[in-house]
Amino acid sequence: MKQKNHVPGIPRFFSLLSALFLLLTAANAYTAQEIHIGPQSDLSLKKEVQHAIDKGLHWLKQQQNAQGWWSQYEHPALTGLVLESFMGDPDGTYRSQWPAFIEKGYQYLLQNQRDDGGIYVKDLANYNTSVAIMALVSANKPEYTEHIKAARNFVVGLQDPDTPEKGALAGGVGYGDRYKHSDLSNTTFALESLYYSRYLLNEMSASGDMKELNWDAAIKFVQRCQNLPGSNDLAWASGDPVNKGGFVYFPGNSKAGEMKLADGKVALRSYGSISYAGLLSFIYARLDKDDARIQAAHDWLVRNYTLKENPGMGAQGLFYYYHMMAKALSGYGDDELVLSDGSRVDWRKDLALRLLNLQGVDGSWVNQNGRWWEKDPVLVTSYALLSLEIISRGL
Repeated sequence: MKQKNHVPGIPRFFSLLSALFLLLTAANAYTAQEIHIGPQSDLSLKKEVQHAIDKGLHWLKQQQNAQGWWSQYEHPALTGLVLESFMGDPDGTYRSQWPAFIEKGYQYLLQNQRDDGGIYVKDLANYNTSVAIMALVSANKPEYTEHIKAARNFVVGLQDPDTPEKGALAGGVGYGDRYKHSDLSNTTFALESLYYSRYLLNEMSASGDMKELNWDAAIKFVQRCQNLPGSNDLAWASGDPVNKGGFVYFPGNSKAGEMKLADGKVALRSYGSISYAGLLSFIYARLDKDDARIQAAHDWLVRNYTLKENPGMGAQGLFYYYHMMAKALSGYGDDELVLSDGSRVDWRKDLALRLLNLQGVDGSWVNQNGRWWEKDPVLVTSYALLSLEIISRGL
């Protein structure tokens, strides 16, 4: 299995501008020097998408607390996702004008940075800090570099050590507090923040004292979450046609439960959102596109492509699923997906139309299924906007 140097520096052909551009559109680790654009520009759809983004951002602006945060004070990640949405606006209005409410949001993040470098209030330390790092990186402001470095070093320190005592959880990252075990969702958030922050700090000559993750151990953890016998050395990994190539929440545990196979064996179900997270994790670890682990993940995702539900989970985590899908398919370099029946799907158009149809008249989005906080319209609107912003740049 081929693997690039997996210390996550952006490839040398990226300029700072293009790297930040790709950050806001889900970095494409496999394409050539030019920004990857879809096969056929759709100006009409692009305008519709921008209109939806404008409405969503306007709605989010109105939801800000007077102290600068959004939705929940105790979870800076929610404010981080909102700020990423404003920084990712394809029109660039908020990045160029930097209005007072944006400054207030960033100050809230920085006010919650602790002496250990983490950006959190009481719990979910990795999730909150990793998302906050992405918001700070997307701002591209030199005055944030020391804050980013401190937060980055904190996240690196949360990685479970590669020791026998940790077993299959070694190399992963969890929530970072009373939730002791590593999981693939938290690991993906951590790898994303480390991938981009390292490049930005290097470009700004601020990488001194910057800690580095044990990427070999992280990759091993991710592959131990994949239903792929051979690369996954754990006995539960299944190569059955339904689950092969997909991912579970952490080794030995799937939020989608189990299924009994024809031969009497029991398999852990692969499911959609976490399988996109698994593919993204391999991308952030800079595995080659032809790596068998990446190809198996991509094959499972194409076989199970749908926008009606989060495969294996129904309506649970649906907008997180869309968010991970947009990042992963853009990062992989897909324009069209060739489904098992031979039909071709323009996933950008497909997902854009789905999100346009789900937007409320006030500009917000919400999931009627509350799993993973998705009854929170601030969270769900941020997921939808970030997805549309990725899509817009490919239209």
